[in-house]
Amino acid sequence: MNTSAIALMGAALLGTVTTSNTAEVAGSATADECCNIIELRQYVTYPGKRDALISLFEKRFIESQEETGIRVLGQFRDINDPYHYTWLRGFPNMEMRRQSLTDFYSGKTWQTYRNEANATLYDNDDVLLLRPASAGSGFRLDSHTRPAPGSIVPRTGVVVATVYHFTQEVTPDFISKFNERLLPIFERHGAHIMARFVTEKSRNTFERLPVRENVNVFVWFSSYPDRAAYESYLTKLAGDALWRDQAFADLYKSLQRWPEIIMLEPASRSLLP
Repeated sequence: MNTSAIALMGAALLGTVTTSNTAEVAGSATADECCNIIELRQYVTYPGKRDALISLFEKRFIESQEETGIRVLGQFRDINDPYHYTWLRGFPNMEMRRQSLTDFYSGKTWQTYRNEANATLYDNDDVLLLRPASAGSGFRLDSHTRPAPGSIVPRTGVVVATVYHFTQEVTPDFISKFNERLLPIFERHGAHIMARFVTEKSRNTFERLPVRENVNVFVWFSSYPDRAAYESYLTKLAGDALWRDQAFADLYKSLQRWPEIIMLEPASRSLLP
């Protein structure tokens, strides 16, 4: 196995997982972060349609969603898959999610442009419903400014979403190990950790849009100035003896499935990174 693969797998430390509904696992957004509920949405577009969807989304579906109380956090091209479009939106809580989604999808903008949007989509059901893993682990947006409507200036930077799947709910023990032992190491090797989340276990309050239920994930987002910086991070991480000789094997044994490593390029009007 090559060193990059080991680094990707090694970016965590073994933590036992057992069912838990404690507030420590649930987490909550603090006053300077967004949001208590996050949707990580991964779409598959028809060949050649991804840029058309992004253009329509950035013209029509950012401000119109935010008018209903939704926070559109970011929209991205998947670097490794030309058919994948990934985006994030946030809500204060599940009840506000229900109301905001009801308002948006019954509103004039969506009704006018939904056929145009749906014509670009092969699949839009891959959705993770998430909450902050612990207090202070959500996205902080105070330093982020969204480019104005009509902007088509290419964005720099790479965002990586890493998804760990477990057989049961992620425990406070695993979250503590990640926050206290792993996060400082990742950042020392060059990762900027943006946020950490776990599965939100509440009932889906807007059943018209399905989410991936019966999953238990820990998702962390990191950003890098460019692709070269990300590759440099992987190289440095793979050279760390702890990852190479211990954490890779520990992690592999603890996970339900191989991690998802989603490499993302921000679209022109993405609020993140």
